Amino acid sequence: MVVKDGVEFDALDGQPVHLIFLIAAPNTEDNIHLDVLSKLSVLLMDEKFVEKLKNASSVEEFLQYIDKADMEKPDLDEKLAAQTEDKGNEKACRILAVTSCPTGIAHTYMAAEGLEKAAKAKNCFIKVETRGSGGAKNVLTETEIEEADCIIVAADAKVPMERFHGKKLIECQVSDGISKADQLIERAIKGEAAVYQADNPQAAREIQSSNGTAHKIYMQLMNGVSHMLPFVVGGGILIALAFLIDGFSVDIHSLSGEARAGFGSITPVAAALKGIGDVAFGFMLPILAGFIAMGISDRPGLAVGFVGGMMAANGKSGFLGALLAGFIAGYLVLLLRKIFNKLPQAIEKIAPVLLYPLFGIMIMGLLMMFVIEPPIGALNTALNTSLTNMSGSSKILLGIIVAGMMSIDMGGPFNKAAYVFGTASIAAGNYDIMAAVMIGGMVPPCAIALATLLFKNKFTKEERESGPVNFIMGLAFITEGAIPFAASDPLHVLPSCVIGAAVSGALSMAFGCTLMAPHGGIFVFPVVGNTVMYIVSLVIGTVTGAVLLGLLKKKIAE
Repeated sequence: MVVKDGVEFDALDGQPVHLIFLIAAPNTEDNIHLDVLSKLSVLLMDEKFVEKLKNASSVEEFLQYIDKADMEKPDLDEKLAAQTEDKGNEKACRILAVTSCPTGIAHTYMAAEGLEKAAKAKNCFIKVETRGSGGAKNVLTETEIEEADCIIVAADAKVPMERFHGKKLIECQVSDGISKADQLIERAIKGEAAVYQADNPQAAREIQSSNGTAHKIYMQLMNGVSHMLPFVVGGGILIALAFLIDGFSVDIHSLSGEARAGFGSITPVAAALKGIGDVAFGFMLPILAGFIAMGISDRPGLAVGFVGGMMAANGKSGFLGALLAGFIAGYLVLLLRKIFNKLPQAIEKIAPVLLYPLFGIMIMGLLMMFVIEPPIGALNTALNTSLTNMSGSSKILLGIIVAGMMSIDMGGPFNKAAYVFGTASIAAGNYDIMAAVMIGGMVPPCAIALATLLFKNKFTKEERESGPVNFIMGLAFITEGAIPFAASDPLHVLPSCVIGAAVSGALSMAFGCTLMAPHGGIFVFPVVGNTVMYIVSLVIGTVTGAVLLGLLKKKIAE
């Protein structure tokens, strides 16, 4: 529709609107209307094209202008990529930009077009990374960031910012990239921008100095860990509160063996809190896998990673399976992207909303069912058999093994095998094994919490802030509180935790400590046999693990 005199439509530039479009499209999964909207938004950034439409004398002439522009104008990502090939030695300024909006459709590309046009008018080199619905395109490289004079981030959605540490940076709304592009480019040329300081300078320096595969894997892993952490903390504290309430409300000595298994859910309030905490914990592994995948292949990898993580949580592979699922999902989507890039352009556009999730989830599910889960299930069976056969041998050695296993994978197959063995021993009347199992699961979070207080220069600011929470989780026998720390630095954290847990398990066995409850941590200490020495064993193991962490971990430069 052409409105000759214009109409008020709350436009970004405050001017009346003369062109109104109705997009009619079938209600299908490929969301073709989004593709139309994206392309149309970019076309309308051309003022000459807009004038032709406004002055068209007939419907036919109007449609001819649309069709001609659609055929002649390249996709914006292709245009921006072509712009980067001409670095231009005589350019006034080298500018990098990132544009992104919450939906990743219209404003993302309109802002990119606006900045590209404004930079060209000022004889500036520019490369624009668009973070749209199909993921990040035209991604900025480390070399380009290093050589840039200024960076413009026009975004209303989250953008990875650590990579820009130490560079002059202008941060604004995506709408400013459309309506104030000339002003932004002018500010960039004059150097009117503050130097960006990342929240984690160490990570930023590593980004700038390292191109290695190991570093990239570390950053992808940390993307999953950082998103998983709130679920671990929130859910873990709620479960700990549930045990605390039951500990004060119920005499565990009066409970039958079956009732003890439900400790933490006996009273109504405790049951409610534990139910909420369990739900939060249920998200932990899917979130870990999903955001690892997203760190590798951007938004298209998220759903595939979630599915792999959920299957690991519901199956036997646990934490290790979720880690593996996250990386497999991310690189699987990258492979699918390369394959689907060869398809016709019209089909390629529907890949992010149809082809990636369809084929990605299907392949991920099959891999989890037939490749990952079976061998880990067999491993669990073998571990349980080995532990059962060993129960008659040296108790101290058995304590070392079951306690150490509790901290090897923090809720994974080794941990579960040891825990199942401990609970089965309760049914058989062997209460000393469960005592060693529980203390082995309590040490890792407690050791990490203590280490964050004693060795602050070995942990990031985020880790120091969240570390003390692990005292609560560790004392409540929630080993999963240590997962974020173990995942971020497994080569140093895991050996420290395993040795600390093994020391506690050995001492628990040596002191003849026993435990009749299968869970509860400090809240079931009243039913622990030889309680004082059990606490001594816990303290010694915690200190051992913390000291090892302080010795093994590298300093974090602030």
